[in-house]
Amino acid sequence: MSLKQLHLLVRGRVQGVYFRASTQREARRLGVTGWVRARPDGTIEMLAEGEEQAIRELHGWAERGPTAARVERVETRWRSYTGDFPDFRIVE
Repeated sequence: MSLKQLHLLVRGRVQGVYFRASTQREARRLGVTGWVRARPDGTIEMLAEGEEQAIRELHGWAERGPTAARVERVETRWRSYTGDFPDFRIVE
């Protein structure tokens, strides 16, 4: 079991398409903790922690997003696991 943390910036048509709520639902399904938020520049930012396989699945999902989204690019940064998050939340 390998625990990982992943920071993502998702660019494209990703706001106003239920991206955050869909991300939260997908992360909880996978047992991933962390947060997601909409940024003023139109991107979605996400920090996710959990089992490496679950994090990779969430990353793959983020590359597509919900059906109304048009993801153009996902910037990815792998980081050390911290265990700081009790669940997965939408933050402002």
